[in-house]
Amino acid sequence: MNVSDNDPIVHAAVMRFAVEGFDAPLREIGADAGVSAALIMKRFGSKQGLREATDAYVLEWIRTAKIEHIAEAANGQILPALAQYDEYAPLIIYVVHSILEGSDLGRDFVEQMIADAEEYMASSVEQGLIRPSRDEKARVRYMALSGLGSFLLTILLRPEGDDADLAAVSRRFISEQMLPILEIYTEGAFTSSALLDDYLRGHDESDRDL
Repeated sequence: MNVSDNDPIVHAAVMRFAVEGFDAPLREIGADAGVSAALIMKRFGSKQGLREATDAYVLEWIRTAKIEHIAEAANGQILPALAQYDEYAPLIIYVVHSILEGSDLGRDFVEQMIADAEEYMASSVEQGLIRPSRDEKARVRYMALSGLGSFLLTILLRPEGDDADLAAVSRRFISEQMLPILEIYTEGAFTSSALLDDYLRGHDESDRDL
């Protein structure tokens, strides 16, 4: 899906919000779309109305992208995977702004990503590819949020001048992160179970005190 296929005002707003955040002035969005700010207000009623239209468009894009990249969506890596493609960069940044803002779209995206990862994890455990956990939901949530948080920080802290090359940032993220991720998840980090044993003992004692 290409944003240029959408309504020119919504397209301009998505691109401008991606560059400047959701405080971008209507006059700049209008200039990008070749219309006046007054026309945008007349059509969408308010800036919030325009924002609802851009959220709806990006949500539909997410649905389409997940279908086209089902493997990455299932294991919770949809953003890093899609960010490798230049055409997705503005939409990825829009989602990042939404997550940081704590908007409905941002929260819904994160929760759906976790739900997709839960399905992937359950299937992998069933196939014997991944060890079962004492708390499957907690493990999946941690893995999904830690991966997403690491990716968001990589974007936010990218060197100046990388703004227009999100694909390169994403490729660098995957290159830098893949070895430590696989190493930790495959071989572990601690040389003994002492810390886990202490935690579990304390957890059991807390349960008995209730």
